[in-house]
Amino acid sequence: MLIIYRILINIIFVISPIIIILRLIKKKESLQRFKEKYCFFSKKRNVGKIIWFHGASVGEIKSVIPLVEKIEKDKKIKQILITSNTLSSSKIIKSIKSKKIIHQFFPIDTNYLTNRFIRYWNPTVAFFIDSEIWPNMFFNLNKAKTPIILINARITKKTFKKWRKLNEFAKTLFGYIDLCLSSNKETINYLKKLGSKKIRYIGNLKYAESENEVLKLNKKLTQSILRRKIWCASSTHNLEEEFCGKVHSLLKAKYRNLLTVIIPRHVDRTNDIIDNLKAQNLKTQSLTNSKVISKETDILIVNEYGKTKHFFSIINNVFLGGSIINHGGQNPLEAARFGCNIYHGPNIQNFNEIYKFLNDQEISKKIITVNSLAKELIRNLSKKSNSKKLINKIYFLGKEILNNTFKELKVYF
Repeated sequence: MLIIYRILINIIFVISPIIIILRLIKKKESLQRFKEKYCFFSKKRNVGKIIWFHGASVGEIKSVIPLVEKIEKDKKIKQILITSNTLSSSKIIKSIKSKKIIHQFFPIDTNYLTNRFIRYWNPTVAFFIDSEIWPNMFFNLNKAKTPIILINARITKKTFKKWRKLNEFAKTLFGYIDLCLSSNKETINYLKKLGSKKIRYIGNLKYAESENEVLKLNKKLTQSILRRKIWCASSTHNLEEEFCGKVHSLLKAKYRNLLTVIIPRHVDRTNDIIDNLKAQNLKTQSLTNSKVISKETDILIVNEYGKTKHFFSIINNVFLGGSIINHGGQNPLEAARFGCNIYHGPNIQNFNEIYKFLNDQEISKKIITVNSLAKELIRNLSKKSNSKKLINKIYFLGKEILNNTFKELKVYF
């Protein structure tokens, strides 16, 4: 099966320049840095011990930032390499102020490129986040005797069924993993069946938070927002902004000074979102270069990365996207840390355990229709955020998970 995979990935490698060009046109790649995916590295390796984290995109990278900040304090560690696949995730790393931390894009998973990557960086240990399993990279890391750790591991039922169709191949790959730290109990059973040997249940690292992040919104901008009746739709995907626009129109009949804040999952979609909302006769304004919000603005579109927490800190009611469409939901914990009332659609399978915890605390609620979300918002728009007791509970749970994860990993570096 590895031979078949290598044939297929080499075909992708051959056509990859076309894919890269299309992604450059869509502004999903960096013109200066896309070569990193072909192992033309833009950063130099320091002398000494280097550890490596890899996550697919924004969510995975953000989940390990508290852990990276903790590991960074270890004087033995000279460099922390973080790789990812997307441009948006690279911007998250750029916001971390540390001389030890560097970001590179993950190479195309061919046998040649993965070998070249390993020889150049020579990591002491490789931490893969969530469900990132790359056959050639795993095979060559194993050959180089580099420990492979799967952290915050999450295998969904859908993913498990796909791997089971390649049962022997899966058992080989998962057998290369030296340690799996599971984020939920469901994953433990799947990991065992897929061939992982050493599995620990730690809990979801997404409960932990960075303590170095400073929240700072323009004062005039904040004041102009707080003069309005406000709610927020965060991490929205295609079609969900249209859904939120309809909710806004319903609410506007009751609240003339209503402002809806939309934070799309991918800001490169901003122009399409504006066009869709204009078709609903809604007036939009983008965050970029905005110092105040116009009284005529219906929808504020946050088209900058790294601003989500700023808005959660001033808005009490948040709809989490990726849940009306069949995407599996988005992480609700950032909003929960600020005591926000959280609303979500029916498709939250990626965060079942977290949402169960939040539902038990009565701070999240499932909605299905435009009318049901509008009804909940009318009920809660004037209410204050949830208690500090709940916020502290999330904080200390995150601390515990972070510390336990660090203890498990420390032996590897």
